[in-house]
Amino acid sequence: MGTQYQLKMLSLNYHGLLIHPVLLMDENVTILIDTGFPGQFEELLEAMSQAGSPVQKLDVVLLTHQDLDHIGNLPDILKFKRDSLKVYAHRLEKPYIQAELPLLKDPDHAPLKGRVDHELVDGQVLPFFDGITVIHTPGHTAGHVSFYLNREKILVAGDSMYSENGTLGGVHAPTTHDVETAKCSLRKYLDFDVQTVICYHGGIVQENVNDQIRKLCAL
Repeated sequence: MGTQYQLKMLSLNYHGLLIHPVLLMDENVTILIDTGFPGQFEELLEAMSQAGSPVQKLDVVLLTHQDLDHIGNLPDILKFKRDSLKVYAHRLEKPYIQAELPLLKDPDHAPLKGRVDHELVDGQVLPFFDGITVIHTPGHTAGHVSFYLNREKILVAGDSMYSENGTLGGVHAPTTHDVETAKCSLRKYLDFDVQTVICYHGGIVQENVNDQIRKLCAL
């Protein structure tokens, strides 16, 4: 029997747009996947607290990619946690997250001074909650990654896909840097038995997920 942990999908409202960071926690470690838009820090704190984990307990931030709505509150989180927080992201996203390069889709935005402590690679299994597999899913950005919770068969898909009313909608072309690469990346999910998907935009999908993914890959 593996370690018991809780998964909470958070919902943050940005001018009517709902986004969904994910909180994973047990008695030993607390992980946040993505952080919301700049200016949402107080809302994030409240959502984390209501989910049972104040920011003071946060140990790890996993970033799917560099976009503003995913890294926006990282600087504020780092002020709280300083060196005790470990931040993970793909190496191709690192210079953007650390403000060494302007953000790909928001180059004129004021630099967000983040930090990446550990560079993620495709197929890496993170040693948390009986294993979290890193899936490099480029297209939305070059270093976009998704996270598969091995035991629970849950895919945290970031922006590789969106969902609507419990149905997967595939690649969101208007916000995707390289649509064809993003469509190819979806085929990587066919190697996994996915029972639940959490999309950053659209939330949870649980019905016939593998079949839905196969149909998207056939388009």
